[in-house]
Amino acid sequence: MAKQILFIDSELKYAKILKTHIERQDYNVTTAACFVQARQALEKPIWDIIIANPFIDVKIVPCLISAKETNSFMQIIILASRGKLETAMDLLGACALQYLESPISNKALDLAITSACKNIAMNQKISRYSEKIVNLHKEHDLLNQLFEEVPCYISVQDKHLRITAANKKFKYHFGNRVGGFCYEIYKHRTSQCSDCPVVKTFHDGKSYCTEEVLTTQLGKQYNVLTQTAPIRDEYGDISQVMEMSTNITQIRELQDHLISLGLMLGSMSHGVKGMLTALDGGIYQLEMGIGQKDNDRIVKAYGQIKLMAGRIKKMALEMLYYTKSRELDYKKINIKDFSQKVVNTIKTSAKNHAITLDISILENLGKFEIDSNWMDAALVSFLENAIDACVLDQDKKKHTIKFTVQKKPKERLCFTIKDNGIGMDTETKNKMFTLFFTSKGSQGTGLGLFIAHKVIGYHGGTVEIESRKGKGSTFDICLPILKPNNIKTPIN
Repeated sequence: MAKQILFIDSELKYAKILKTHIERQDYNVTTAACFVQARQALEKPIWDIIIANPFIDVKIVPCLISAKETNSFMQIIILASRGKLETAMDLLGACALQYLESPISNKALDLAITSACKNIAMNQKISRYSEKIVNLHKEHDLLNQLFEEVPCYISVQDKHLRITAANKKFKYHFGNRVGGFCYEIYKHRTSQCSDCPVVKTFHDGKSYCTEEVLTTQLGKQYNVLTQTAPIRDEYGDISQVMEMSTNITQIRELQDHLISLGLMLGSMSHGVKGMLTALDGGIYQLEMGIGQKDNDRIVKAYGQIKLMAGRIKKMALEMLYYTKSRELDYKKINIKDFSQKVVNTIKTSAKNHAITLDISILENLGKFEIDSNWMDAALVSFLENAIDACVLDQDKKKHTIKFTVQKKPKERLCFTIKDNGIGMDTETKNKMFTLFFTSKGSQGTGLGLFIAHKVIGYHGGTVEIESRKGKGSTFDICLPILKPNNIKTPIN
């Protein structure tokens, strides 16, 4: 489309000659010979180039400046006699592209118009680029907002498994630790995982999906479904890998509960069957002892019956916990009597394994409010775990379990169980209260400590653990002395 040029000059003959010359270059030229004509023409926002002699009327200068402010693409070329050029420059300054001496040669005019056209094209190009940059910024802001607000954990990792970027949800739960190793931040490991999906994606560029258990900076654990995706550089090489983890803890808790019902009932039925058989044997031995008046046999049979009855009771409690929801049955219990009863439950087992029990139960502890059936079983589970830790430890000749009961500030009662057994690494410690997790192989069900931890939580209590592999473990179990107002009802 031909450029629109406005030529402002009071010398009509001179203006007509220049108009004819410019139109030969395929431009549309309009002339204005006075201030009124110029002002009316300048009110139209159609001009690409204005060639003007501002001294036809000095009042034309503000009109030219206003027209330039309205249309930044428009270019102004000033024509003036040699003696007035500097005055024109003072009046218009950088508002004009060029200041040319009048009369002007055709060649100089052509070059000025060509320069103005190039300026227009360049400014239009810059404007288009600016719009694209603005749009890119908007898209970048949108993508950044999506990255930050997406309701899952997102981290970007380099080939050394260092986190180079993370979204808001990740930082909230695991801390703003860009530059740290992923396995340290949410696995609390000292080396990378053996089957790391990020490493696999770096190797072949494929996306991998795994299920993990992550531990937040506050020690809370989440089940997550993790997916990886490669990030490639301009050469197509994988420079980073994005890891996205969706929290599926609630789903897994529900699945675990439903699955555990079937698994527990199936596995426990075999255990109950074996205990009932042993119970029948004990009853038979008791009957034989009574018939023969054999006190040794009676005592031995009674011990077997009592042991089997205790095991059946414990198993029944675990089954009840998982198959029926109920309110906690709070009662005021004497602390010393309760604590002594808990210790007595495991004394025989400790003695059979040559483990020394160091008991410290302070006098005059008074009473506290708990569901004694559940809490008795929970504390026994922790003590049995301590015995197992000592039994599995083959490096020490002597093993000791310290059981301490004492009151703490803020009306709390603390049971401390300390052993010098095998201890735990950080990963085992983080997973020990997970359903079906056990470090004892086929000898453990993964239910005892899981249920014990739940029971303590429902009572408003806490469990703090200190452990080092090969050095033993300490469990601090603290409970409110009085029944808390916000009781958690077990939900199954």
